[in-house]
Amino acid sequence: MVGAAEEKELKRLETQVENGGGGAWDYLCLVRKLKGRCSHNVLKFGLPILKDPNTRSKLGSDEWTLYEQVAIAAMDCQQLDVAKDCLKSLRKKFPESTRVARLECMLLEAKGSWAEAENAYARLLEDNPLDQAIHKRKVAIAKAQGNISSAIECLNKYLEIFMADHDAWRELADIYVSLQMYKQAAFCYEELILSQPTVPLYHLAYAEASGLFIVGLVLYTLGGLENLQMAKKYYASTIDLTGGKNTRALFGICLCSVAIGQLTKGRNKDEKEASELPSLAAAALMKEYKERAPDKLPLLSSTMKSMKLIS
Repeated sequence: MVGAAEEKELKRLETQVENGGGGAWDYLCLVRKLKGRCSHNVLKFGLPILKDPNTRSKLGSDEWTLYEQVAIAAMDCQQLDVAKDCLKSLRKKFPESTRVARLECMLLEAKGSWAEAENAYARLLEDNPLDQAIHKRKVAIAKAQGNISSAIECLNKYLEIFMADHDAWRELADIYVSLQMYKQAAFCYEELILSQPTVPLYHLAYAEASGLFIVGLVLYTLGGLENLQMAKKYYASTIDLTGGKNTRALFGICLCSVAIGQLTKGRNKDEKEASELPSLAAAALMKEYKERAPDKLPLLSSTMKSMKLIS
């Protein structure tokens, strides 16, 4: 994740280069460090360096890193001739490189030659079945073609091998949520919580996937009291991990509590436990809206009153 200071420095360097103050190489290095793409600027600032033999020769071994960076940026910007020229230079320098071969497959993707790219990746996997980057490219091809079922299949196969890849679990969860397959998404977030129990985002996402998903004012539940109670539990975990600062989790507590109250009406239960947490969440929401969005406070107040969480 890019921090505010790094983002500010990136913007400063971009402005500096744009105004002729130099620093193009520093900008390109920072983009790589932050694992960003910034494809338009990478192409704009990097290509002149590659075209100038004197400047390029001063880079040493970093020259080839820049060729790769510019090639990917050129693919993103659909300047495929530029990408092809960069790959030609890389292939000449590294004739047996699998990394260059992957870039050549990506160029096929950029051209829309999906079948050729898939066949080329398959050949590379024969030599190295555990190449994570290639497995991920197969997922990207499926998604680019709108073949979501194939993307899910590829991700599941990938995660059977690379179970510790948090980004892949999140991507699979996002796909399931987009298809309203909340049970499957919840399973993905269970895996993430097991491996990174202190990340609030995973508790929040699990609560939404396992108990409810909010679109406007409509609640889509997986059904039953147990799921709502589980959702409430993970919303509470999110609030605990964020010091009570997560608005979505506070709303989630309120909505779950109301739904649980409707399902358990007339049953014996601990009234104090049932009412205290949602009331505290409602009070915290009112305070936050008063400080950060006072114009929306009357609407929130009306909503909380209709849910009987404030008087």
